[in-house]
Amino acid sequence: MQRAFNPSTGTRARAAGTAPLRRPGAVGGGTIASRPHAQAGHVLCRERENARLYDYERGIKSAFDAIVPTLKRVSALQHEEAFESLAQDIARRELGFELPRDILSDAWVEQLDMRRLFAWCVFATYRRYCDEFFASDPLALDDRGDFDAFLQSCGFHTLDISPCADGRLAHVIRYVLRLPHRAVRRKSYAGALFDIEDSIQKWVETEMLRFREGRPNTADAPTRYLKTVAYHFSSVDPQHQGCAAHGSDDTRAATAGLNKLLDFQRAIQNSFCCGASIDLLLIGVDTDTDAIRVHVPDGNGVIELDRFVDALELFDATARQQAAQAVRAIDDAVRNAAADVAPGMAQLIARLIENNVSQIAYVRGYHGRHYADIGHAERFIGAGVGFEEIQLRNLMYFAYLDTVEEATQDLDVGIKIFTGLNVSHGLPVPIVVRFDYHGQVPGARDRAIDHCQRVTDALQTRYADLSGRGMLHVMQVVRDCSADAAIEVLECTVNAESKAGAH
Repeated sequence: MQRAFNPSTGTRARAAGTAPLRRPGAVGGGTIASRPHAQAGHVLCRERENARLYDYERGIKSAFDAIVPTLKRVSALQHEEAFESLAQDIARRELGFELPRDILSDAWVEQLDMRRLFAWCVFATYRRYCDEFFASDPLALDDRGDFDAFLQSCGFHTLDISPCADGRLAHVIRYVLRLPHRAVRRKSYAGALFDIEDSIQKWVETEMLRFREGRPNTADAPTRYLKTVAYHFSSVDPQHQGCAAHGSDDTRAATAGLNKLLDFQRAIQNSFCCGASIDLLLIGVDTDTDAIRVHVPDGNGVIELDRFVDALELFDATARQQAAQAVRAIDDAVRNAAADVAPGMAQLIARLIENNVSQIAYVRGYHGRHYADIGHAERFIGAGVGFEEIQLRNLMYFAYLDTVEEATQDLDVGIKIFTGLNVSHGLPVPIVVRFDYHGQVPGARDRAIDHCQRVTDALQTRYADLSGRGMLHVMQVVRDCSADAAIEVLECTVNAESKAGAH
């Protein structure tokens, strides 16, 4: 009998006979003509990059969005004499893969288990998405090395960003800020309330590499570690579609993010001396338009909540200027916000705003004045450590964790979101539990597998009602990140009756 998931097929190359992660006829799956006509909207807009990013986003999301309509067609046929072959034909044509035969073969005895089928399809689509991402690196930037050099020229050797775990910020690195995702550290938390101890550990690791290996530069280089928080707000429905962790209160969200930054800075300075190399930056993201507001630090690094540069205002003010004039206007706006801002910080902020101009034009060109889905529309929850491939808006809700107990707020927010998105419509909550590991470390893979099982058990205990009703399904995944390997699927609750066959 065919099993839904088998790690032995989890290679970097796409398995033979499976279709690319674009269903036939899907928007973004074919020629440029299948896209809406997009006007540049701004003299600084990188139109070709926008077109490439749009094709990628639509190709991926259309694959996930094809699941429900496809399963509706399958459900309508479940009492037909040739049901299994008809269902597989539809699945191959619309989803690019076959459905698990054990689920289909039971349909003549009892009602087809649409919840298991739905979860299985989400997990199968995620797996193909990951395989293609790690095999072809579709979001790579040609000038990553240039960015590393640019960052150091600004006086920073590391850019560490903590966005909110809200899926509407999942694309903040590669899309909103247009940065190379492999060159920036990203770790998401509900409300952007990042774990200070985790960030201290990363700082120590970074400084040790500088001392021992000269990466990304030597320890005597006059550069600093830049810790950034990205909070969010809604311009269309500020009372209801802001950050759920802060009650859609923009001031609370920004204040909490700033306080976390200050606590982290004090923790480093108290532990490693007052001269420890830490700078701070606070960025707000409008999840409806993807426009950013950057709170410009003054010469002493002090950040004020009411002192910021609004990228959307600059977009409208400079859209029809000459390119050089628009660049100068951005530079002037940054320096006018804080006259004594450090030159390197001003240079970085100006670059982020200039990058964001293309993303504002992207939203306007392909979605209108703002996104249609101003609220949550995530397709699944990701819990654990990893997920660097998730660079798309509203695709996954993040819950970075080592144990469920330490991330109850993040998980509870995610379950609340999916109660509205899925459970209220009779669909289960799909959760990918994943732990990346470094293969050169002895026993790392075994520990990652143990982490997956412990977190899965804890999830099923904490959300026992959902799990018991078949309204929560978990797929366990590990990945050797040091080898840039594909994901390895371990077990899946969709196949709970035959876990031994999932190995």
